[in-house]
Formats: sequence, C-alpha cells, structure tokens
Amino acid sequence: MRESFDIVIIGGGLVGLALARSLAGSGLTQALIEPQPPAPAPADSAWDSRVYSLSPGSAAFLADCGAWDRLPPERIGRIETMRVYGDEPGARLEFSAYDTGLRELAFIVENRRLQHALREATRGEELSVHCPAGWTALEFHDDHVSVRLEDGAELAARLVIGADGAESRVRARAGIAVRAADYRQLGVVANFSCEKAHREVAFQWFMRNGVLALLPLPGSRVSMVWSVAEERGRRLLALSSAALAAEVESASGGALGALQIITPAAGFPLKLQRVTQFTKPRLALVGDAAHNVHPLAGQGVNLGFRDARALAQVLGERGPQGDCGDHALLRRYERARREDVLAMQVATDGLQKLFSSDAVFLARARNIGLKLVDRQPWLKSFLVHHAVA
Repeated sequence: MRESFDIVIIGGGLVGLALARSLAGSGLTQALIEPQPPAPAPADSAWDSRVYSLSPGSAAFLADCGAWDRLPPERIGRIETMRVYGDEPGARLEFSAYDTGLRELAFIVENRRLQHALREATRGEELSVHCPAGWTALEFHDDHVSVRLEDGAELAARLVIGADGAESRVRARAGIAVRAADYRQLGVVANFSCEKAHREVAFQWFMRNGVLALLPLPGSRVSMVWSVAEERGRRLLALSSAALAAEVESASGGALGALQIITPAAGFPLKLQRVTQFTKPRLALVGDAAHNVHPLAGQGVNLGFRDARALAQVLGERGPQGDCGDHALLRRYERARREDVLAMQVATDGLQKLFSSDAVFLARARNIGLKLVDRQPWLKSFLVHHAVA
C-alpha cells in the first residue's frame, strides 16, 4: 500500500518538528520520518551538556508553534549583556539589551527539553509520524516524490523537505552539491556551577588558540562552548572534571570565580558547509541540511528556525490550488533565505580565520576593530537587532 501526502518531512530534529508544527492548519497533509527513537522526557535534576542560544525572534516562533510555553521557565537562561574580549588587554566589546531597547539579547535552552517541547507540541496534530523509521529509496518524479521506508511502506508526496542534518542523505540523493571547509576544530561543551553570579551576562573570549564562551544558565550555573583545535579539544575531553574546570577558570581569567563541572564534557567537529541550492523541483532543504556555520556566534539553530518560518510562510501563501512542490514557489523560499544565510556564513568564517591567524598585523587589526565597534552605539544597535530576529 502507498500513502499519499502533500508533504513528507525527513528529519525529526528541532527544525523538522518546528516546521511540521508551523504548517498545521495550512491545509497540507504531512508525514514525518525520523530514524532515531524519541528520547524519554528529561529528568528534572539533570542538565543537558548541549544548549542553544535562541534569539527573541526564534522564541516568538516557538511560541507560535506551541512549544515555548511547554518549556519549564525555571530552566531557561537569559542573556541581558554580552561581553566579548579580544586577545590583547583593553580589546573589549559589550552589547546590552537595555541600551538597544530590548528585554534580553537571547535565551539559553537545553537541547533535550526543547526537543521534548516540540514533540509534545506536534501531538494531536494531523501529522503521520514514522519514528523510528529509515528510508531506503527516494525517487523524484514530475508530479510527486516516492519514499520507500525500511519496513517496506511507501509514501508519496508533492514535496519532500530535507531536515536531516549536516550529513543529509536527502540532499545527496537529490544531487545537490555541497562545499565543505573543515575547521579542524572541536566544539567542547559542558556545564559548570560558578562561584560568582553571572548576572545574565554572556562572556566570550577570542583567543589565538580558540574561542571560549560562557553562557548564563538559571541560578549559579553557566554553559561552556569552547572551540579549539582538534588536538587540544581531545586533550580537554580527556581531562578530569577538576582539571577541566581549572583550565576554564584560567582561560576566562577567573571572571566567574571557582568552577565545578555539573555535566560530562562532550565534543563535536566544526565545519562550514555551503550548498549550491536550497531547492529543486519537489524538494526543499532546511536547517543544517541547507547550511552549516561555526558556532562562535551561536546562530546555527536560529538560522534553521528562520528557514522553517520562511518556508511555512511561502507554502501558506501558495493559493488554494497551488502545488506545494512547484519549483517556482519553492524558489521564493530560497530567495528569502539566501542573503541571511550567506551573511552569517561570511561573518562567522571571517571571524574564525581572523582570530586563528598568527599574523601580527591581523592581531592588531582584530583587537582595534573590537575597540572601534564598541565606540559606535549605532553600529552595535544594528548588529544586535539583526541577531535577535
């Protein structure tokens, strides 16, 4: 038997779930395929090593999806101020929500809790969920796409959406080329309790041997993201909890006093990926399947949510007789997203290269640049309002 849908979303991560929920009520029938079984509801006492920095715009989108109110408020961190330090004394840049007329610059949310909230938000919706389920065949035709699952079931759709991550099989099957640049770095993450109050301040240090960020969690806790060369990253991951805490204290200049690890450290490889196109007839890519950026700006998942928001809007405006898989329609989504994604890729890649260079003239330029930007309130306000969308 073959089931027919308007849309099949392949990938049930954050972006895939958010897109499915935002399309509810659009009149489009949907199926979602996710190979990994759903994780159990997170325990109240446990903290997730992996967190996301969500812009106010992403929070508003998640609220529209019915997920934000499902997050426990006491588990959401808030960034009201961000302090960025260069690798020379006095090179500093500060962004303040108050100075730009905002309540906060970002929210810090745990990965597992956000996943759980989005899964709960999709319950009861007219969404056919195949989980855990993998696919063995994906065939594109003029008027539909056919998907064969590992259990033999067949789905047909007018549009397939690839939301299956940076190593997207959907993208590969569609023949969309990707240009990848391996940073040869690891993103090392862990959470700590801290001696000094963070006061909703996020700290970031651009150093010649990596970028260290400490992000405020509720209470006297912070989440660390440390982007370092692979070899050093592996050494950090091999340290004892006490030794890793001491390394972070030293690298942060004791900004938050004594640290004590509260979650095991984990690491993931960092790379830049640019795809040649976001869409083809009967196909659209979203999230990490469409782009991958360095985490130093904390904008990866926000880009993905903006993809979901833009694609849902385009599909919702297709008209009563519109074909959701028509390439002319899908190209409207691609045009809406290209500039935003490219700007973030250029900015993060440029910063990574600028601060990883040992060239003396670049070292002076990058630190002078931080000081100059800090003295331009209009420029800081522009940067903040772009980041919070």
